[in-house]
Amino acid sequence: MEQFDLVVVGAGYYGLGAAKQYHVTHPDDSLAIFDVNASVGGVWSNERIYPCLRSNNLLGTYEYPDFPMTTKRFGVKPGEYIPGEVMHEYLEAYAREFGIDQHLRLSTKVISAEHKPDGGWLLEIHSTEDEQKTLTQVFTKRLIIATGMLSEPFMPHIQGQEQYDKPLFHSKDFQKYRDTISSAKCVTVFGGTKSGWDAVYAYATHGVEVDWIIRPTGHGPVWMSPSYVTPFKVWIEKLVNIRWLHWFAPCIWGQDSGYHGIKSFWHSTTIGRAVTKAFWNILAQDVISIMKFDSHPELKKLKPTSSAMHTGTAFGILNYETDFYEPIRNGTVRIHEKDLSHLSKGRVHLDDEEGTILKSDVFIAVTGWKSFSPLKFLPEGIDRRIGLPYVLNDSDKDCSPDEGLAGQTALIERADQVIQERFPSLKTPMKFNPNYKRLTETKAFKLNASDLSPRTPLMLYHFMVPGTAEFLRTKDLAFTGYSTNFSNGTCAHIQGLWISAFFDGKLARDPGSAVASEVDGDEMVDGKSMKLEEVHWQTILHNRFGKWRYPKDTGSKSPDFIFEAVPFMDMMMADLGLVVHRKKGWFKEMTEPYGPEDYATINEEFGARFV
Repeated sequence: MEQFDLVVVGAGYYGLGAAKQYHVTHPDDSLAIFDVNASVGGVWSNERIYPCLRSNNLLGTYEYPDFPMTTKRFGVKPGEYIPGEVMHEYLEAYAREFGIDQHLRLSTKVISAEHKPDGGWLLEIHSTEDEQKTLTQVFTKRLIIATGMLSEPFMPHIQGQEQYDKPLFHSKDFQKYRDTISSAKCVTVFGGTKSGWDAVYAYATHGVEVDWIIRPTGHGPVWMSPSYVTPFKVWIEKLVNIRWLHWFAPCIWGQDSGYHGIKSFWHSTTIGRAVTKAFWNILAQDVISIMKFDSHPELKKLKPTSSAMHTGTAFGILNYETDFYEPIRNGTVRIHEKDLSHLSKGRVHLDDEEGTILKSDVFIAVTGWKSFSPLKFLPEGIDRRIGLPYVLNDSDKDCSPDEGLAGQTALIERADQVIQERFPSLKTPMKFNPNYKRLTETKAFKLNASDLSPRTPLMLYHFMVPGTAEFLRTKDLAFTGYSTNFSNGTCAHIQGLWISAFFDGKLARDPGSAVASEVDGDEMVDGKSMKLEEVHWQTILHNRFGKWRYPKDTGSKSPDFIFEAVPFMDMMMADLGLVVHRKKGWFKEMTEPYGPEDYATINEEFGARFV
């Protein structure tokens, strides 16, 4: 049986970042990076780069801090979006640059991970190129899960799909069916998120007629924006990383960011809340005005109906080479605000009084993603102790915290109270669509009974490691990429270093210190220890925040945020014992946006702590 010091599952942005950070801090340790695809990149792998795919970020904000995406090397100019092919090339180059390409095990699916009593994990894997799917076992002392939130499609059964007899696929598989762009005459796109916009654009710009279904019982069209907003034309990826603008965003993990007095004023006083509300309204109206939704009857159907303040990373950027609206104005794209009824041979039936039937050569389902891990953790029931989503039964409620933090009713109620007291604006719930139904409650869709059971949200300490005693003792499991934001390159870099330091017990604020005395009597690196109750509390408080701050998007199930990214990075930097405020002077600290360049030297800074 092969044995490794570390296995990383997932070779996307976060998986490569974590593997590299561990490798440079443990150059002699054995390492393997497993990924189900035949190429690196995750959402930027060759298998998933569909036509017209480009990054939402302009050059300069979507890169690892210690590996800039230079124009000379990668050909993307300042002010340009990054083509999917270039993103893939960049990630391949990153793996080569730091020597982790030698540790890749591609076309390998991890089926299960079994935790051993003395620590470590027994993995069952198989090659995706093996038709027999022969299982092989490997052992690893440490395990990082980097499959992220966009790996397992949510694809419920559609009534009549067996009779449809045409290509029907999830947006994840667009690359696999890319030839339909030239072979199809009319396609159906179901869903109004950014992937839906991308599919509509790809087909329509090739002259294919598109029927775009955005159901009236959903959350409505995604918020879309150009890259430059406000009357001052501020670059949006940088706008959300300006420190003084964070003051207007409720954030429960901002304890290390400072400026507590002014943040308290904005959120705890009547005047402050009025100004904060006006800020969000102005920002929303500016985006709506720039997008010109009211300039054409069909474009009004794309006008978002949800609150901008409560919108997470489902927010999309209008990153297309040509006018996205032109195919809508000229009738190539027809938007239907209808629910789906069923499918028949080459036809899509809408659930309306007219009994509308659409001719369809291709059906693309933009139906989202599953919120739980694609691999099975063993032994049975360990998911709840890790902090992964599971079906909560009455018997799970108010069990020992170390048996499952998601079942701690009293702590959860206390967290809700603290969040609402600190941010009274969150007491007023977001206005949901009064006609809202879960997708599987509409006429056309159905799931297995087991899939319909509500699952608990993620419960990971600082969104990366289990907050229960069992795993704080063994320090052999971590997750990366389970918090999504507009600063993924920077976050992947910091999270990778944080996880490596956690494994080694080198965090300045180490949650493992809460049980360290039980293991070997060691103290923390800086001589400060945490209490287990504090670890439990922070885990619940931080993960509960999304229910109130981002209830519409995945934020209610897993960390998904925009304006709270810099405070999150502040928290990780403080955990690492590194400088949080990294600008020169108080004025730049407040007004200059944070970017990858501000974290380029954190590895050296961290290493200097132990010289």
